[in-house]
Parts: sequence; C-alpha cells; structure tokens
Amino acid sequence: MTQRDDTTVEVTRVERGDVYARVSTIGSGRERPFVLVAGIGVAATYFERLAPNLNEFGPVHALDLPGFGGVPHPPAAMTIEEYADLVEAVIDDLGLTDPILVGHSMGTQMVAEVAARRPGISTVVLIGPVVFPGIRRLVPLAGRFLRASWHEPFRVKVLAIGSYLTCGFRWFFRILPEMMRFPIEERFAHIRAHTLVIRGEHDAVVPRVWVRWIARTIPFATTWEIGGAGHSVMHGHAEGVARLCVEWARSPRDTDGFLHRMSDEAAAAPEPTHQTLRTALKGLRGRLRELTGVARDDDRLIAAGKTEHAESMAEARSER
Repeated sequence: MTQRDDTTVEVTRVERGDVYARVSTIGSGRERPFVLVAGIGVAATYFERLAPNLNEFGPVHALDLPGFGGVPHPPAAMTIEEYADLVEAVIDDLGLTDPILVGHSMGTQMVAEVAARRPGISTVVLIGPVVFPGIRRLVPLAGRFLRASWHEPFRVKVLAIGSYLTCGFRWFFRILPEMMRFPIEERFAHIRAHTLVIRGEHDAVVPRVWVRWIARTIPFATTWEIGGAGHSVMHGHAEGVARLCVEWARSPRDTDGFLHRMSDEAAAAPEPTHQTLRTALKGLRGRLRELTGVARDDDRLIAAGKTEHAESMAEARSER
C-alpha cells in the first residue's frame, strides 16, 4: 500500500450544548472520509500512524471527545449514548456522506451505537471491541488489560501514560463504569453496515471467541487477527490495519465464518533504521507544541504542533 505524505493537520470543534469534540483532520477530497474514535482515556494521537495510511484513500477525521485529549468534560459522567450523540454531531456538522466509522476499544461502543441508529452507514471497522460479557468485571478485565499491555510497543506505552495523565484519573474512573456496563452485544444485530472486526493476537481483553461471536451476530461482518499485536493494534501495526480498512471499504464481503490472520511481518510498519537528530527534535518540538496548545485551549497551536509532528514522521519514513 502506497503511503501518502499529506501532513497538514486542521483542528476544528463541533459543539453540542456545554460539550464539544475536537476534530483533527488530515487530507481532503479523493474517496470516502474516515471518522476515527479512540478508546477510554486516550486521544486522537493514538491514530497518528494509522491516519496517514488511511489518507491514501480519503480524508481522515480523528476525534478527541469530552474528557479525553485535554477536551473539557461536563460535571457529570457522560454515557456511551451521549458520546455517540457527539459522534453523530461531527458527521452532520462536517457534512460527511456515508463515512467509514472506525472505533478502537471503548470507541467501538460509540461506533456500534451510531451504526445501529443509522442504517445509512455502510462501512464500520471495530478494532479491539469491548467489553466481552464474560469479563465484565473490573478485576478480571484489569488483569487481561495488563497482559495485553505487555505486548504493546514502548511508544504506545508512553502515549498511553501521557493520555491518561491528560485525561485525569478522576474522569477515567467516572467513565469506566459506563464502558463496563454498556451492552454492545445488543447493538450488533441492528447494524446493517458491512463490518470489519480486528483484534491483536495477544489482546487478552478481546478473546478470539468474542470476535467470532461478533462476526456471526452482525449480519455482514468478517474478522481478522494481526500477529504479534496487543490491544492497540492500529498503532504498531498501522500499515496492515490500514490496508484491511481500505480494502474492506472498497470491496466489502459477506461473512464467511473464518477468523483470517495477517502475520506480524506483513502488518507492522518498519521502524526507521536511522532517524536524524533534526527529524527527532522536530517531532519532539511538535509534540510539545501540541501539549502547550492543549494546556492553553488553543486549537491553532494544537494544529501547528500536530502538523509539525506529522511532518517529522513523514521525514522519518523517507529516511528508512
């Protein structure tokens, strides 16, 4: 898959009442747009490797929702349905026609809710869908999450720590019960979209039996497992996940009952063998600029930081 190096990131807001979603957009024109929804506690930066690969197909809109990525939250915890309302507001306000909805972890709950409400949505991707009913208790779920985290790349662990600190543990633990009790399995039979379900080989949070059950329950679905990957499969294995997403959007197929597999080597994006000091410093400067923008509630500064970081990533790819 050819990766495009469109690196300019635009940041906008979609407001509903006293909350808003921050939308980071890369690319324009071409084919259908993607809408990316991250999991609990984390931010749109979790998609920083996936988005440039998807941008080869169409524009990409990654969301930071209330309480995550430095976006303010209301006094009371939001339900998954209320988060889904905001995802729908983004679709409507941006005038997106039949976008490809991609959710990761808790983001799959919002995506499933929106897809169940909107039969006109034709393509959905669920990456690491939660929560498997058999582990809908805090202690076993936490244990499985720690097991899956062991297989995450170091870069993902650093991103996660930064995201959780930005979110704040108070808001995290307010939203966690909403995620735990949301009955995502009740939404599957109402989804008419062609649905791609992806799990990492070492994702203990999302067992194989669960994704197989999902594919049998959603009328038009198929499942893939990425070798060597943990729960955040779309980061360390961005090229493989993006390839599956784009191929699925172009030519969805009816479910065949099989769990397909992509090897670690085929899915993982190779790391730069030598990254220049200038490129590394540019990436760090972009990240610090973005964090400063978050602290100041300055979307223009956030966009400038994200763009600079995206440029450094594109330069690092050219240095392979």
